[in-house]
Amino acid sequence: MTNHQHSKADVIPVEVAKTLDGLFRERVRRSPQLVAYRDFNVETEKWCDYTWAEMAQGVARWQTAMSRGNLSPGDRVAVMSRNCPQWVMFEQAAIGLGLVVVPLYTEDRAENAVYCLQDAGVKLLLVEKLAQWEAFSPVKDQLNELSRIVIMTLSEQEALQVKDDRVIALSKWLPEQAGDTQHLNNDPHALATIIYTSGTTGRPKGVMLNHHNILTNAYASAQVVTITPDDLLLSFLPLSHTLERTAGYYVPMMCGATIAYARSIQQLQEDLLTIRPTVLVSVPRIYERVYAGIRAKLDEGSALARKLFDSAVEVGYSRFEHQQGRDSWHLSHLLWPLLDKLVARKLMDKLGGRLRQAMSGGAALLPEISRVFIGLGLPILQGYGMTETSPVVCANRLDNNLPSSVGLPISGVEVKLGEHGALLIRGPNVMLGYWNNLEATRAIISDDGWLNTGDIASIDEQGRITITGRLKDIIVTSTGEKVSPTDMEAAILRDPMFEQAMIIGEGRSYLSALVVLSKRGWESVAAQCQVPADSQQMTKNEQAEEIVLEVISRQIREFPGYAKIYRVALIPEPWTVANEMLTPTLKLKRSKILERYKTEIARLYAGH
Repeated sequence: MTNHQHSKADVIPVEVAKTLDGLFRERVRRSPQLVAYRDFNVETEKWCDYTWAEMAQGVARWQTAMSRGNLSPGDRVAVMSRNCPQWVMFEQAAIGLGLVVVPLYTEDRAENAVYCLQDAGVKLLLVEKLAQWEAFSPVKDQLNELSRIVIMTLSEQEALQVKDDRVIALSKWLPEQAGDTQHLNNDPHALATIIYTSGTTGRPKGVMLNHHNILTNAYASAQVVTITPDDLLLSFLPLSHTLERTAGYYVPMMCGATIAYARSIQQLQEDLLTIRPTVLVSVPRIYERVYAGIRAKLDEGSALARKLFDSAVEVGYSRFEHQQGRDSWHLSHLLWPLLDKLVARKLMDKLGGRLRQAMSGGAALLPEISRVFIGLGLPILQGYGMTETSPVVCANRLDNNLPSSVGLPISGVEVKLGEHGALLIRGPNVMLGYWNNLEATRAIISDDGWLNTGDIASIDEQGRITITGRLKDIIVTSTGEKVSPTDMEAAILRDPMFEQAMIIGEGRSYLSALVVLSKRGWESVAAQCQVPADSQQMTKNEQAEEIVLEVISRQIREFPGYAKIYRVALIPEPWTVANEMLTPTLKLKRSKILERYKTEIARLYAGH
């Protein structure tokens, strides 16, 4: 029996918590000496633990500082920092005083962040580094309501150089001592946060969520995934992302688990080995990266190693289907102890060796990738949600896991299909609406409370939901054929040659692709063309295009004949959040990419 099975679940009910700061207060009361958070201290180069009691003392200090700042309940305060215990202290201090928290992405562009700050009328802003505030300088005149900027790592030396009396170092702003934490707000239906969704098109919209929206969602999520005080989560998705905030922060708090904050995505591999988490909350991109690494190693290894690996996945997945009651027992299952030792254990050890479940949300996870991880012993539970639903709508369970679906609706959430098969949702998790945007709110929520997700779905007899496409992301060619670009892009990205891909062809007579190759991809194509691996030069190399097109054709051969890709443009620079080609949740900003590569696209369709 593993450790977590001995430990009794200690879930705080919604009625006891009432509000998000009430949840924190109750957790401190129940387990003051347990470790709440673990964080890496850059100065001492050591991991430090914070107990719940220490967190409460910290929150009291932050509240004292905020109380001196002329803020009233309902005022908006914003945080733009990496995940750390201070993020939690800031948030808990603010909501305990009845303030509304606006989280911002640390990687966001200044114009976008300034738009959110201005739209929400933010009065207090917490940033991590001076450079973040300096990035605002061209547009900071627009921030009239912002009266205080607190910088976490500002030194006395740097403070002297700042020509803005609103700016203060955290060390100077926080008092040495403080009394007890305050909880001014007892209204579960009061506005708790405004989360700006950076849509793939247009200006971000501020999603208004109250305490009850988030608490009921966290509680229902805790019924799907059993988390106990023995669990340890590694948090690396930004806390400004609703999935991480609900599933990776409030759910563990509700269940009394410990959260360790990863140093960075680049150091994730090392942190997994150091922290050895038992539960992981992630987006598909992370699983895709791990998988691409495995495939690259296998391609370089022996045929025997590949055969062993494939056998382990095959037998492991067959065992999983048997355990789920969808398949009978097979003689090959007797091989599992050997395959587990030779293959599966090694992969699981790379992830820390203690993971018992992993969640995936934010976008669709490729069936091939979930098959590999599940086959090798990591049960990935795919779910679905959106910021507007706090965010979880449905999820698979350990004992009812159909990887091709996003599972059953969570407790309290109703679902049905609307026009064109659009998934509609109603429940206590549905947002209050968009901040300052009645028109957009009316467009997405009906008078009787149904929210239209814009995703096309099917629902089976058991009530399991499968997302089949986006209402907006369909390409209609000039021949009238409808193509879902995301499915084809996912198929292309299964080959480690590619880093990113976007299918185009709206209103055209054929489909083309814009692709960014991986480092390995560039090297492989350059070797076949017998030219130096210079991405700028190779974008004009016809032979390189032909080689890449051949690989793409192989990857999409399961698609219907009309979904063939005829031309390809090699893009030399990756698409990132910084160059505005991706949203902070790493989705393609299609309209921006189309605009940016107009010339390349014109070339793909020249003469047609």
